[in-house]
Amino acid sequence: MRISDFAFDLPEELIAQQPLEQRDASRMLAINRAGGNWRDETFTDFPTHLRAVDVVAVNNTRVFPARLVGRREPSGGRVELFLVRELEPLLWETLARPGRRLQPGQMVSFGGKRLRGEVLQALPDGRRMVRFGCDNSFEQTLDELGQTPLPPYIKRADGDAAADRERYQTVYAHERGAIAAPTAGLHFTPQIFVELAARGVQVVEITLHVGYGTFEPVRVSEISEHRVAAERYFISAESAAIINAARAGGGRLCAIGTTTARALESATDATGQVCAGAGEAALTITPGYNFRAVDALLTNFHLPQSSLLLLVSAFAGRALVLDAYRHAVASRYRFYSYGDCMLLE
Repeated sequence: MRISDFAFDLPEELIAQQPLEQRDASRMLAINRAGGNWRDETFTDFPTHLRAVDVVAVNNTRVFPARLVGRREPSGGRVELFLVRELEPLLWETLARPGRRLQPGQMVSFGGKRLRGEVLQALPDGRRMVRFGCDNSFEQTLDELGQTPLPPYIKRADGDAAADRERYQTVYAHERGAIAAPTAGLHFTPQIFVELAARGVQVVEITLHVGYGTFEPVRVSEISEHRVAAERYFISAESAAIINAARAGGGRLCAIGTTTARALESATDATGQVCAGAGEAALTITPGYNFRAVDALLTNFHLPQSSLLLLVSAFAGRALVLDAYRHAVASRYRFYSYGDCMLLE
């Protein structure tokens, strides 16, 4: 299959720029894979799709302020660094803008030199290896100087808005380490969890720190040649036991988001058992992949020709997914991180 087979037309005005006032007020397109049909609903209908024997898995990662805006030394020219991956304490792989101005040996500073960095190495695709230094805790300094790393299609006049720091997190986020939110979880409210509990549905947490690889563009024409960078995950023994017991008893595993699905599938052995522990989600899931653990998937609407759209198409079939996307466009659903969602059963 070619990546061009996963293109679709999306009017720019359907790209959500702001979150809704109420998290759970989003629309939800409920898709029945077996019947090949769908129904327009709202996210508050989500609990009605679950039974007492089912289990819902959420990703409890928390986004940290990974975007830094500062100055080159000594020229004072503006520079932006996006922290991609920590290699060791104070040493980070970053995305740099403008990358051509940041060559090895270049010093950069942030917050009136409260935080400084030296470019050690130029890497492909605008990436730079940077070693930081500061007088206080790096994490605390980053919290004070950094900005919420919003996706580039969410436009802000100057970085993040104050509200983004709260709204670009799930209500259950507590394990710091992601550079992007697991956006399917943004729709959840405490009330939704109350309703799930009232139905006897168990909810388990896993952790996968969403990295740049999840959103890196597909740069090959043949999808078989694409590889999504590995991301670290952790699944507790308790969460794994609950999932395995539920599925053994006829229950379904509903993954909240593609990151959760990728972690669960990476942790599942050949017998269909989800294994506890830390590991690397190294799977690149494309059409033809046979899901071993996930029975239902809640996800937002994704970019054309993206690895996330490939995963969703692997789960529900390319034709059905693209037909559903065309319906969503015609019905004026809101797209991407702050947009509406779809439930695939």
